[in-house]
Amino acid sequence: MTRAAEDRVAFMATIESLAAKATELETRANDLRQELADLDQRMTAIANALHRAPRSADPGEPVGEGD
Repeated sequence: MTRAAEDRVAFMATIESLAAKATELETRANDLRQELADLDQRMTAIANALHRAPRSADPGEPVGEGD
């Protein structure tokens, strides 16, 4: 095999490897986006639950003094 042919083979192998890595990274990025969306939904649900929760005594007030 000539040097030029070897270079072409190496070049094509590099392109193939980079394309595979790009696909892996794209998949990982999509997974992370989905995880962030799920986390956002959980945070929203918790925030809504906290807003609906009954208010307790003043945090600065000692326990048992609010009656």
